[in-house]
Amino acid sequence: MRDHQADFPVATMCRVLGLSPSGFYAWRHRAPSRRARQDIILTAAIQASHAASDDTYGAPRILRDLRDAGHHVGQKRVARLMRAAELVGVSRRRWVTTTQRGPVAVRVPDLVERQFAAAAPNQLWVADITYIPTWAGFLFLAVVLDAFSRRIVGWAMATHLRTELVLDALEMARVQRRPGAVILHSDHGCQFTSLAFGDRCRVLGVRPSRGTIGDCYDNALCESFFATLECELLDRHTFRSQAEARAAVFRFIEGWYNPRRRHSALGYQSPVAFEAAYAAAA
Repeated sequence: MRDHQADFPVATMCRVLGLSPSGFYAWRHRAPSRRARQDIILTAAIQASHAASDDTYGAPRILRDLRDAGHHVGQKRVARLMRAAELVGVSRRRWVTTTQRGPVAVRVPDLVERQFAAAAPNQLWVADITYIPTWAGFLFLAVVLDAFSRRIVGWAMATHLRTELVLDALEMARVQRRPGAVILHSDHGCQFTSLAFGDRCRVLGVRPSRGTIGDCYDNALCESFFATLECELLDRHTFRSQAEARAAVFRFIEGWYNPRRRHSALGYQSPVAFEAAYAAAA
């Protein structure tokens, strides 16, 4: 009725709808209910959380943000308020596999057998390569991920797919983590089956591991990270230059994914927070 007051008299609308004009005017001047006032506060907090995630978070992760901020709320209410505010999270799409097996692959055992579980940091790392499209051509991104916390401990970018790319990522992981006898699991890409990569692993005391050929499930943790990178960054931005892409990937990994992005497998903690909690308990 309030929306159509300019078109029809209030008395006429009340008569048609079987309502009283006094009841309508009392409702119009009534203060919002306690729940309505809470919804206004929660919606503002939801919008802030959604914006802080670069518009990527859905209801489950926003719920954790709200609870950490002291709000007592359920996921269904968060989802309802998100729909009312026309806020949506991003969803993943299928990733394109670009692995090329090396022609002379050194035989390495599968030390993981799809059991991507680690009791502490630096027990199991996984590594892989993906591509970043730009207007100036492709960039390639190699990552090393700690299976314990899903943290990216080493990464490198280049315009080529030579073995130096994965060696640079491995070197960053070594400098940051100083591992002992860590297992490094990868696919059968030619970079990981090269003699240079095997020699570097022996020098560092890293134990290489590789699964079956042509099976994405044997490197599922890296595939999961790449799917997150795709749906939360690459699908939503166009990079005019390679420098722009490098800066965006740096911000995503070091400014968002590692320190702040909530991970469902970690009880909705970020990788850095998960490792900090482990260190405090240990």
